[in-house]
Amino acid sequence: MHNIDSLDQKILRVLTKDARTPYAEMAKNFGVSPGTIHVRVEKMRQSGIIKGTKVIIDERKLGYDVCCFIGIILKSAKDYEKVIKKLESFDEVVEAYYTTGNYSIFLKVMTHTIAELHSVLATKIQLIDEIQSTETLISMQNPILRDIKP
Repeated sequence: MHNIDSLDQKILRVLTKDARTPYAEMAKNFGVSPGTIHVRVEKMRQSGIIKGTKVIIDERKLGYDVCCFIGIILKSAKDYEKVIKKLESFDEVVEAYYTTGNYSIFLKVMTHTIAELHSVLATKIQLIDEIQSTETLISMQNPILRDIKP
């Protein structure tokens, strides 16, 4: 784990809101030079704290109106890697977690319609031999969505 100070925390908070914020703007707001901001960001990149930048897509504007979570119970824990490999090939699976509790794997799946979700379940996920059973939870809304505070 890399220790970060309050300046690094401030930089990360700004960059998580808008990764295109100019270093000069941050420097002015934080009372340091743009060079200091540059050096700090580069150190955090090199240490792996900052992995990159990305575009945030509004899935709904692309027609993805159904977000659901699918709990998967495997026939055997040894099948985990094989199942993950198969799930990776499905574009609708946008996140997967190896979990404790009732499910071995917990998925986040995005589709355009309920009919498409049904198809993904019936013709893709539930056809994986190593899966014993699934439970699908449809998300009604996402009232909290945030990054961790550095």
